[in-house]
Amino acid sequence: MTRVVLSIGSNLGDRLARLQSVVDGLGDAVLAVSPVYETDPWGRVDQAPFLNAVLIADDAACDGQGWLARAQEFERAAGRVRGERWGPRTLDVDLIACYGQAEVTSRENNLTLPHPLAHLRAFVLIPWLAVDPDARLTVAEGPRPVAQLLAELEPADRAAVRRSDLTLELTT
Repeated sequence: MTRVVLSIGSNLGDRLARLQSVVDGLGDAVLAVSPVYETDPWGRVDQAPFLNAVLIADDAACDGQGWLARAQEFERAAGRVRGERWGPRTLDVDLIACYGQAEVTSRENNLTLPHPLAHLRAFVLIPWLAVDPDARLTVAEGPRPVAQLLAELEPADRAAVRRSDLTLELTT
């Protein structure tokens, strides 16, 4: 039923392998994967930098709750322990937006779509634009181009997201 935009990140252990585990776990459902970016921590700064990427995936059998369950399973498999908000993590898999015939909105069962903070996070917007230059995200005032949302962020926030030489490999 839905195409999903997933933001993935890690700042503990083998960060790249943890990101790759999501790509591998989704297999043929992955339509696009962004370059990998190294990102200064957001929210709480006394921790190691993150590796971040964005995936676009599609699965006719998955709705928003199904994508959430898959995201949480990837996090559990990576040993994610939910503790301090914005603290270090082995793997973070966030649902940014879901689309069926239209953008899916949700405010129930621990699922808020579109992601309520995505428009404030350069580490989401920059990789997303790399795989979908025409991307749009619904915010309080309605659908907006992701490029426009990114341009409205502070220059320091955008500069904190640096493209790395690392890559994620699509499974074939």
